[in-house]
Amino acid sequence: MTDLATGFHTRTGMFEDWLDQRATMRAWEDFLTFKELDPIRTSGVRREILESWSRSLASGIDATAELAPLDETEERLEDARQKNSELRAAARHPFEKIGPLLSEANALLILTDAEGLVLDQIGDLRTHDAARSIHLVRGGKWDESAIGTNGIGTAIRSGRPTVVHASEHFCQGIKAWTCAATPIRDPVDQRIIGAVDLSGPPSIFRPHNVAMIAAVAREIESSLAERQEMRRTRLLEAFLDSGPTRSSRDAVVILDRIGRVMYHRFPAGVPKTPNSPGLTLGQQFITLTGTMSDQDIARAIPPHLQPSGISRLFLDGEFSGAALILPPRRSTPAIAAEPFRIPPRAGAERDELLMIGQSPKFVKAVDLARRTAAAGSPVLIQGETGAGKELFARLIHTSAAHKGRAPFVTVNCGAISADLFGSELFGHVSGAFTGASREGKAGKFEQADGGVLCLDEIGEMPLELQPYLLRVLEQRAVYRIGCSKRRQVDVQLVAMTNRDLGQEVEAGRFRRDLYYRIGAMTIEVPPLRERPCDIPALADHFNRAVATKMRREPLLLSEEVATRLGAYSWPGNVREMRNLFERLHLVVSDGVVTEADLPPAFLAPVAVPQGKLSAPQEPDLPPNLTDMEEQAIRRALAAEQGNLTRVAAVLGISRPTLYRKLKTYGIKRSYG
Repeated sequence: MTDLATGFHTRTGMFEDWLDQRATMRAWEDFLTFKELDPIRTSGVRREILESWSRSLASGIDATAELAPLDETEERLEDARQKNSELRAAARHPFEKIGPLLSEANALLILTDAEGLVLDQIGDLRTHDAARSIHLVRGGKWDESAIGTNGIGTAIRSGRPTVVHASEHFCQGIKAWTCAATPIRDPVDQRIIGAVDLSGPPSIFRPHNVAMIAAVAREIESSLAERQEMRRTRLLEAFLDSGPTRSSRDAVVILDRIGRVMYHRFPAGVPKTPNSPGLTLGQQFITLTGTMSDQDIARAIPPHLQPSGISRLFLDGEFSGAALILPPRRSTPAIAAEPFRIPPRAGAERDELLMIGQSPKFVKAVDLARRTAAAGSPVLIQGETGAGKELFARLIHTSAAHKGRAPFVTVNCGAISADLFGSELFGHVSGAFTGASREGKAGKFEQADGGVLCLDEIGEMPLELQPYLLRVLEQRAVYRIGCSKRRQVDVQLVAMTNRDLGQEVEAGRFRRDLYYRIGAMTIEVPPLRERPCDIPALADHFNRAVATKMRREPLLLSEEVATRLGAYSWPGNVREMRNLFERLHLVVSDGVVTEADLPPAFLAPVAVPQGKLSAPQEPDLPPNLTDMEEQAIRRALAAEQGNLTRVAAVLGISRPTLYRKLKTYGIKRSYG
């Protein structure tokens, strides 16, 4: 049926309990009448909504307003979209992925800037038409100060995920909507730069909407972090290619296009935090714009940090930042930053899979996996994302029971649609369904016959297909779709999940009998934060592995970096560490990793460095940026026997740049 007031196409029985909505409406009317929050009359309204109502009233918002303000100037809207181009680019992938799923779902996915201005939206066309009537479209201003309590504006104002449902809105004209929004934060300095919102009629309200939209915001922030890291790397390259005049004891500070510190290098004698808090990585140092000259930039810098040189940096022809050369100050005590290699791996397991680690929880899990393999019974491997669950599955496969020669077949249960799940697992015969292969197809169970079938994300398996999996496990036989012929299979099932299947059973999302069948033998893979003693060995392993793949020397880590690695919580676990070293080998050109080379997430204050990587005592003074660059060139020349083409490739620079640096450092080709 169609709601005549809003134009929404709705279904009977999908709205929230109208009694609760009436109570919220009465509380809102009483609040507007008496201009105060009576504890009794408003007892059924959430505190965050009451606080927002109070702000809205104090701001003079017209509670009878039917729609949000609209910036009708196309030029201003285009300027805002251009200003937020990086945010929009980071949101493109999740929007393109989720947008089509909202078609026919009466919902819109919306992106705004930090002021609540709608930049982009995607979703159901009919809902989009209804949204026009309240200006929930590009150019609509949904800040709390413009239209009162609403998901977008209240999320930006409060700084946390927010749901505003139906009568909870402050303005009369938007009470026929429900919205769940989450602020988006800049990965560098954590300031709010926008919001992502799911809006539609009250019928789309679900408690998990806010969780879904928070996940979208985190994906956008992750994409932003990757883009900013790439921009930071390119700024460093632009600085090095600009070849500014500097001495070996000068400090280098690189700012992004708005004046935040993206990189700094401080030799001894140059002021550094905490003496100069403004030079903390990620913080705003000065206000920088593309119209500023070198003199303007110099005037904006504090007098005690006046630079000896300024280089404005451009990427793709656009102003993107500035590099500052700071001379040493003899009155400032020297700053130690002794580089060292992470110590060699200790306690690594002796098998071809390199099960690296010696923490008690990890060793126990490895031992259990080996003993489980010999039994051949189903195994459930539980652990957080990135903790290494598939490595344990492969350990079972390469054990004495299989000797690594039998098939090892993996299936990601979360990546297969429910319609195709049965065909993928059990196979089908010709003509079994529309689109079926003419020759028929063996399912994953048959493909894994005699070996191991690894079902990743088992918790995502559709509930209606779980009885069929249970039957295969009990009968050790499969029936292809469209065929009554029984096919015997000898498969050891290894199921993996990052969920608590016990809780999934209690919630009714996973069959209890299947859980007991696959969970009799459970291996818990510990997260990396619970294995602090293994961090040095794992870091050494990934450092060397990436170096070998890239045909270069392992990186050196400063003591500060070692402390950061040991103190970091590693939410992405072992996978995150591997990705970190792949990034470092691309970013670091001088062979030594400093704090400035680490992503922003690693630079949070260090309270207790539990897994600090101990460094050998070195009496030498820390090398500065120029010295490290010269040493890296000399090492590469020696390793490549003077072949400049290979040296340039190893260093990641062009041949003309290499020639210029050879001349700068007075290095002669005396190798080979």
